[in-house]
Amino acid sequence: MTSDTATHAQQGPTADEQPLPWQRRLRRFGYVGPTTRPDVRERLVPPYPGPGTRLWVAAGAGPATAERLARSTAWLGPLLVALFAGVIRFWHLGSPKAVIFDETYYAKDAWALWKYGYEVEWPKEANDRIIAGDTGIGDAASYVVHPPVGKWVIGLGEWLYGLNPFGWRFMVAVLGTLSVLMLCRIGRRMFRSTFLGCLAGALLAVDGLHFVMSRTSLLDSVLMFFVLAAFGCVLVDRDKARARLAAALPKDEDGIARPDADTGDRTPLGWRPWRIAAGVFLGLAFATKWNGGVYLAAFGLLMVLWDAGSRRLAGARHPWRSTLRRDVPWAFASTVPVAVAVYVASWTGWFANSGTYDRTAGWQHSGFYRHYAETEGGRSPDGFLAGILNPLRSLWHYEQQVWQFNTTLSSPHTYQSNPWSWLVQSRPVSYFYESPKAGQDGCPIDTADKCAREVLALGTPMLWWTACFALLYLLYRWALRRDWRAGAVLCAVAAGYLPWFMWQERTIFIFYSVVFVPFLCLAVAMLFGAVLGQPGSSERRRVVGAVGAGTLFLFIVWNFIYFFPIYTGQPIPMDAWRNRMWFDTWI
Repeated sequence: MTSDTATHAQQGPTADEQPLPWQRRLRRFGYVGPTTRPDVRERLVPPYPGPGTRLWVAAGAGPATAERLARSTAWLGPLLVALFAGVIRFWHLGSPKAVIFDETYYAKDAWALWKYGYEVEWPKEANDRIIAGDTGIGDAASYVVHPPVGKWVIGLGEWLYGLNPFGWRFMVAVLGTLSVLMLCRIGRRMFRSTFLGCLAGALLAVDGLHFVMSRTSLLDSVLMFFVLAAFGCVLVDRDKARARLAAALPKDEDGIARPDADTGDRTPLGWRPWRIAAGVFLGLAFATKWNGGVYLAAFGLLMVLWDAGSRRLAGARHPWRSTLRRDVPWAFASTVPVAVAVYVASWTGWFANSGTYDRTAGWQHSGFYRHYAETEGGRSPDGFLAGILNPLRSLWHYEQQVWQFNTTLSSPHTYQSNPWSWLVQSRPVSYFYESPKAGQDGCPIDTADKCAREVLALGTPMLWWTACFALLYLLYRWALRRDWRAGAVLCAVAAGYLPWFMWQERTIFIFYSVVFVPFLCLAVAMLFGAVLGQPGSSERRRVVGAVGAGTLFLFIVWNFIYFFPIYTGQPIPMDAWRNRMWFDTWI
């Protein structure tokens, strides 16, 4: 950069950079246009603030020790939050000792996958036999409507601990705990604050829906984990790419990096392994439940927008043209084909178990529709190609039938709900309920009435209701304050939430929303950060903000503790259960 250019940059924006009329009109509502900082590197890669040592010094640590302890909080804080989440998730994990709600499908399918490589039919009395310790099954293929990865994951716990409630819930509890750890680190990276990152993780730890789903062997918790992992990979990739651009920018005589058109337009962003990792996780999400595929499109859009924004900030004259030419092809190649390959590979057990053919009984000991191409699919290729194309043709037909089922399912269910009601938690799902008499199944003998035992998939109400306001705040931050963090969180929530409005006539349930619960927690953490105030705010402002945010957080924690008995199926007096049914629709 020449000295004339540097002087011009210090003088301020040119006429071409002046605010547009629509930008000036929006400023009355709080709109903030592009800002200028002396060093573009600070905008491309905002630094993490130095860790505070006052707490450790007050506890008696020396300056050097306090510095080491403060730096350790970047990992120590998230690990402690995850430890708390894990303790409460594994507490009495095998209770209720029963097959609850849709565990009747996925726990048994998982066991069959690990035994045969494909799902099989079970007798009607199988649930009672399993609880009694009888795990014997046949090998007749069963028609299932979800891909296999989530069931393989659940089956890992069964392989370790057997076909029992603890075994089939073990892996979802592990993933639920790890998702809290991941969210702490993701929040720290997004907000450049260990405190706000740990706050987001703590909120996830005490969300009732996430808690219940982490203790029930359903596929949605597995889907949530893979989606969150993919988001984390995309976020790390963003920081790595922007760091490369920042390092390539020329510096003036004072060592300050300035925008440069050639650097912004032409700098290759290099090998991006985090995008490939994101593609793997998105493929695993898609291979768990098909709605994971929406996140492939959503996160792909984020990657393109972030690359274009990074190049524009670095000074590119044509950021979109440069992004389309240099970044989009590689972004596509490192995510979409990778995700598709992972999805197809997830059916390896189904492909590998081709079974045997009997002239009387037909194909046996193979997955459902495994030989559709040979038996009903019309003309089949010969020779070597038949061994490759026929299984793929059979899988394609199977997927067509699954699509038809999943898009037309309309059988009424007591606990089905409309997505309009999900954010306010108006119709939770009861996974388990029984009414033991006094002195039975843990019901106190001095109870005047019978007890209630319930596992209710209900999000912590105070958290979810706060999240409604947090989403509105994020819309403001994204639209008028140009905050990329708000846009990223809103994109992730929208990808998990909005598609269900297309299927309002379908039988759907509120627990599908667990996939975007981590992003609601990020939204609430961001709202808390605004309540706490900016670092440069007055001490009075910070104290008032801390009291308000702390009070709300304690209310959320109290709310979780209050509902804890109906999250875990503990026997409580009937009056205590009725007191927790705040709305008729919760019954």
